[in-house]
Amino acid sequence: MAEKYLGESIKKLGFGLMRLPMKGEEIDIEQVKKMVDTFMSKGFTYFDTAYVYIGGKSEVALKEAVVDRYPRESFQCATKLPLWDLKSPEDMEKVFQESLTRAGLSYYDFYLLHALGKDSAAKAEELGAWEFIKGLKEQGRVKHIGFSFHDSAEVLDDILSKHPEAEFVQLQINYADWDSENVQSRLCYETARKHKKPVIIMEPVKGGSLATMTPEVQKLFKEASPGLSIPSWAVRYAASLEGIVTVLSGMSTEEQLNDNVSYMEHFEPLSDSEREVVKKAVDILNSTPTIPCTGCKYCVDGCPQKINIPGAFSAMNNFTLYNNEAGAKENYKQATSEGGRASDCIQCGQCETHCPQHIEIIETLKKCAAALE
Repeated sequence: MAEKYLGESIKKLGFGLMRLPMKGEEIDIEQVKKMVDTFMSKGFTYFDTAYVYIGGKSEVALKEAVVDRYPRESFQCATKLPLWDLKSPEDMEKVFQESLTRAGLSYYDFYLLHALGKDSAAKAEELGAWEFIKGLKEQGRVKHIGFSFHDSAEVLDDILSKHPEAEFVQLQINYADWDSENVQSRLCYETARKHKKPVIIMEPVKGGSLATMTPEVQKLFKEASPGLSIPSWAVRYAASLEGIVTVLSGMSTEEQLNDNVSYMEHFEPLSDSEREVVKKAVDILNSTPTIPCTGCKYCVDGCPQKINIPGAFSAMNNFTLYNNEAGAKENYKQATSEGGRASDCIQCGQCETHCPQHIEIIETLKKCAAALE
């Protein structure tokens, strides 16, 4: 039977090559090969990388673990064109050719403009990026063109209205962000479907946060299905949507890969009773008390220690909600990389006089320091 939509016949778990197992600064390629062999043996075929992942080493790992070891027609590869450092069409050609060379390919199955949002979409227009990738498709150097996206549904609607040639869109979708005002998973998904575009899903486990969860949520999931892992609920939730090409999982251990393929090899969409369990989990997340910071940054303007207070609070909220200590500490490290840390607070109090939410910032920063430093 012919495909009803692009990617319908692809199995609904894709191997994201962004968080590969590492040995120091280098990718543990032997472990990646084992993971690829298991993945392929279960009938999975989709590999996702990008020009910038792991400093360019991810595309090389694709060559060594997949391209050099399997017939070309047995898998699909996707990579992405970063627009942020490019200045001319010649730069785009150079980057694309490097992506081909690194991976040892003569063509990519899926080629994406990387991380479009309002500003980067404008840059894509200036650079002529759409004309460039359309040209690649006409030349047979890529099979299908689209983009990954991080912005509002309104911006997505504008891009898809201007560029009907986009054959698919890659979106951040997970049950925690489904009704989020910031990520707008549901609204973006509905916008893509309105334009009849199939969707590739990224961050189904929200960067690993939905793999840990608080004891209360873990208990809820385990009572509902003792044999299923916590992250399996997130991946199956995403894969249960209609019009999905595949759901990408950034697998960095054999354990994660084995777990993913165990329930995705013979994928069953969530049942109505399972959807109710996920809804209860979201209700628990929504009722968990967090720091009521809106990110207005009024507190930051006069801070003598240059502490990114909203960034620290956001990391702390992630820790509170998802019990993901490693992820929260990484968020915190990034948030405080260009200024003071929470423990550098000198308790001058100027931040508290400017906070519209009347947060006890000094005491809350102490808690951030204790938990995340």
